[in-house]
Amino acid sequence: MAEGKALITGASSGIGAAIAEQLAARSYDLILVARRRERLEEQAAALAKRHGVDAKIVALDLGARGGAQALVDEVTSTHGEVDILVNNAGFGVYGYMAEASIERTLEMVELNMTAVTLLTHTFVKPMVKRGRGRILQIASIGAYQPSPYYAVYSATKSYVLSFSEALHYELRGTGVSVTTSCPGLTDTEFHSVANHKKPAWMKAVTMSADQVAAISIRAMMKGKRTVIPGFVNWLSAVTALRMPKFLVIPMAARTMKGGG
Repeated sequence: MAEGKALITGASSGIGAAIAEQLAARSYDLILVARRRERLEEQAAALAKRHGVDAKIVALDLGARGGAQALVDEVTSTHGEVDILVNNAGFGVYGYMAEASIERTLEMVELNMTAVTLLTHTFVKPMVKRGRGRILQIASIGAYQPSPYYAVYSATKSYVLSFSEALHYELRGTGVSVTTSCPGLTDTEFHSVANHKKPAWMKAVTMSADQVAAISIRAMMKGKRTVIPGFVNWLSAVTALRMPKFLVIPMAARTMKGGG
């Protein structure tokens, strides 16, 4: 018998795929959301076979205007109640903001902020009514500091962190929790999508998607407010919070610029 049902965005690769695998292993039925239908179909079939769970897919672009509402309509009309919501879908745009495509930048804002807000608002309501539910938001250690060359991306993740931590407090005593995971460098498609050539030093501190997923899921199951996977990432976030911005911002710029 299934433990419940988990809706996971950005589920076709990286951290999202790892979370789907690990929740399936915990006997959760799945609703997998991403743009690439063929990959989702293969993934759903494999998860169902390996773990004996029910894995459904919804192929759409949450970065497109109206994409999140289309997902809400599909899930609420077809797939029933959701016990776990994982807002993992997101991407970054690397480079000088003044030179970036505004269309691509606004697509990022739509996905990283608007979709997260709408999906959280939609699914937290019935969770509170039932007196149980878990939400996992995937942010970034970039949420803790302004990041030149990822200026808008880091700002969107700061929003996710602030919004989610406040909501976690509001939900005290309801049986519903919101956990925000703030990974650092992770072995995913993020940098290739952002068109950012990673400096060689980054490889030494890059975590696997499986590691990040496991840490994030454990924190979610315990109802924690926030988790930063990896000691190096935790130390980076703490340092960014404690140091003055006139030091932190140039340091972040040098880090992001290297290898670009």
